[in-house]
Amino acid sequence: MSAQLAAYSTSTGEAFQFWVLGTVAVAGALCTVFMRRAVHSALCLAGTMIILAVFYLANGAYFLGVVQIVVYTGAIMMLFLFVVMLVGVTAADSLKETIKGQRWLALVCGLGFGILLTAGVGNASLTEFAGLGQANANGNVEGLAALIFTKYVFAFEITGALLITAAVGAMVLTHRERTERAKTQRELAEERVRDGKHLPPLPAPGVYARHNAVDIAGLLPDGTPAELSVMQTLRQRGQIRDVSAEAISDLKALEQRSEDRLERTNSGPGSGSAGGSNSGEASK
Repeated sequence: MSAQLAAYSTSTGEAFQFWVLGTVAVAGALCTVFMRRAVHSALCLAGTMIILAVFYLANGAYFLGVVQIVVYTGAIMMLFLFVVMLVGVTAADSLKETIKGQRWLALVCGLGFGILLTAGVGNASLTEFAGLGQANANGNVEGLAALIFTKYVFAFEITGALLITAAVGAMVLTHRERTERAKTQRELAEERVRDGKHLPPLPAPGVYARHNAVDIAGLLPDGTPAELSVMQTLRQRGQIRDVSAEAISDLKALEQRSEDRLERTNSGPGSGSAGGSNSGEASK
């Protein structure tokens, strides 16, 4: 009787952990949806997945917790994050519908997922469960394997087939069949010369030795920023830092200090020679 009551009771530490981490997880999920930048959304989703892994570990599902961190958060989410950071996605791209009616389809899918989630939570709260002790009697991994390959084997195979279909579909959609002969390096160089494009290598970003960042344009000899020294993706996002005015003001201050130093240097020997001639005349 005591074991059954312990299975249904919740300690103060478990309640505190659930409400604190649950609030952070929901906030991360909402930020994933409402963030304007794709990189920030990916970071919020990674944080939510880490909190879910903590929930799995706290409930005794050690295998699921480790898989959640290693596979989903560590591999898939970091790969997605690096791809977004390298390729670059602007805020305007998320407002363009590539598939007609995808907003309504996403709304229907969201409602369906909400109904399934409500039904699952209601079923778990109304029915009795054995508890962690009986579920992990032979080990967490053994108990999970027994459920996947016996009771839920059909759902497991369907999920695997859907994932394989999604992977094949992604490769088919991203593959582009070449319909014409690829241009050689010589032909590309001749085309650049005919079009009058920038022939030498592009200038490096950063201003002299004080700045070495990709979001700061290099300065030309006249002090104006070089437009070709920064990425067009950063320019479209509005993430370029312009330090040309600061550099020009510093350059003017340096020139003024140099002129003052030259004036002092030139006036010093002249005054000394004049003083020497005067002293010589006085001695005569």
